[in-house]
Amino acid sequence: MIFAIASRELKTLFISPLAWSILAVLQLILAYLFLTQIETFTSIQAQLANIDNAPGLTDIIVLPLFGNASIMLLLITPILTMRLVSEERRNKTLSLLLSAPLSSTEIIMGKFFGILGMLTIIVLLISLMPLSLLIGGELDLGKFACNILALSLLVSAFASIGLYMSCIASHPTIAAISSFGLLLLLWVLDWTAGLENQQDSLFNYLSILKHFQNIQSGLLNSVDISYFLLFTATFLILSIRRLDNDRLQK
Repeated sequence: MIFAIASRELKTLFISPLAWSILAVLQLILAYLFLTQIETFTSIQAQLANIDNAPGLTDIIVLPLFGNASIMLLLITPILTMRLVSEERRNKTLSLLLSAPLSSTEIIMGKFFGILGMLTIIVLLISLMPLSLLIGGELDLGKFACNILALSLLVSAFASIGLYMSCIASHPTIAAISSFGLLLLLWVLDWTAGLENQQDSLFNYLSILKHFQNIQSGLLNSVDISYFLLFTATFLILSIRRLDNDRLQK
């Protein structure tokens, strides 16, 4: 049943022009940024040849690409997730869904994997750009794989927050704004770490950006991976509890 719900959600996304528009705009912007980084690398390539342990294609092109993609996905994910549950609540179809022989866990996990399927497609399309560099250059494949892993874990966390906000909001627009606000807060939590005497270890740990950048740099750490897994699981559990409460009130 989880697979059936996920498949339905994914098909619904691609039936609407929203998904296609987001894919097109996202790829267009990232392709432009990608080509800009290639031009930058080409212009400084002669200087890099004279530097010991100089950064290569991966550091100058791939890392900025995935960094830019993470910011754009922070903006896009709330738009994709806002209708998952709140749209059904607004259209008065949530009662029908809750009365079906499905558990809250099946409903939430199905919707989560449906939107995650869409985000995984986006990550794969982004990953195709750096692979094109193998035609005439060399990539640090280990660091490239870490960037794919980091972005995949990041979008999972984004999707779980968006789903939870959609569960508690009465309108898709409210869900989108709430998701974006919370994601932005988690993104900037450790900005004060660079200010003298203002570093807070709790804020550093809660900052989603810090853990993303750690994995992106190629430093695989169980703390960072566990953070994303626990983060995603927490908001999925909260979504299930919220749906259980809605079911009890019906």
